[in-house]
Amino acid sequence: MMINTLFSAAVTTTAGSLAESAVEETTTLAEETTTGQMIEEVGAEVSKNLNEAVESANRFIETMEGYIPKLIAFGINVLIAILIFVVGKFIIKFILKIFNRFMDRAGVEISVKKFLDSLLKAALYVILIVIICGQVGIQTTSFVALLTSVGVTIGLALQGSFSNFAGGVLILLLKPFKVGDYIVDGSSGKEGTVQRIDLFYTIIITVDNKQITIPNGNLSNTHITNASAFDTRRVDIKIGVSYDSDVEQARKLIQKIGQDEQARLPEKEAEAYILELAASEVTMVLRVWVKTEDYWGAYFRLNEQLKKTLDNAGIEIPYNQLDVHIRN
Repeated sequence: MMINTLFSAAVTTTAGSLAESAVEETTTLAEETTTGQMIEEVGAEVSKNLNEAVESANRFIETMEGYIPKLIAFGINVLIAILIFVVGKFIIKFILKIFNRFMDRAGVEISVKKFLDSLLKAALYVILIVIICGQVGIQTTSFVALLTSVGVTIGLALQGSFSNFAGGVLILLLKPFKVGDYIVDGSSGKEGTVQRIDLFYTIIITVDNKQITIPNGNLSNTHITNASAFDTRRVDIKIGVSYDSDVEQARKLIQKIGQDEQARLPEKEAEAYILELAASEVTMVLRVWVKTEDYWGAYFRLNEQLKKTLDNAGIEIPYNQLDVHIRN
């Protein structure tokens, strides 16, 4: 009985141990199966991502193979453009150097020289930029058309100012007059001594100390009398004497007044002639050569002396008169 009991207990214990071992093995197997599936899934995902990366890399390589010739050509064009810029810059400096030498020899005003130098420099660099843009493949047709249209618009809006500017450049280059000259504007009749010549306007001072500003466009498009162009000038004074007077005596007196003028050039004799037989007088003219700076002083003195001398000699200076005869 006891033996049976002990045998039953041993069998029960052994069965329990075997059951526990089976459960543990089953659990371990299940865990191993789950881990294997996860590894397979991760491997599949990694393989998929790797394949996609390889495909992307292949597509990128294929794309780059199509762009490489273009990139090489663009790089070559950029290098050529840089070379053009360096050479063009050297050429521009050389042209400007020659231009400045020419301006110095021509004696151009410093303001005009600087302006023309800047204008030429800007124009040359614009041309250089257009050439470089064309070299690197940038379309320059629309760019040039835009510059042209902008230039035309600005020109139409500022045509008056551009006319004055062009006139100022011509005056400063050709020098029909300079600062200090006494000029007469043919379009307006204004006259005076030139005080300043700007690019747009010329300022003159009249004999009664008034300042007149004349647009250079007007001066460049009309005739200009430059009374200071030469070192000497001739004073011409017209004076009328009566038909009843001794014309020869009047002529000699007038000539003597010219000869006695203190500003008369010694190498030039004074001249007196009958200029015209007018309606109410015999018009005579006195001509005396003086230095340009002595002109106005001599002119005023001669007029005064003519009046005094002819009055003292009893020679009548007539004035315009009209005789009216009334008949019944």
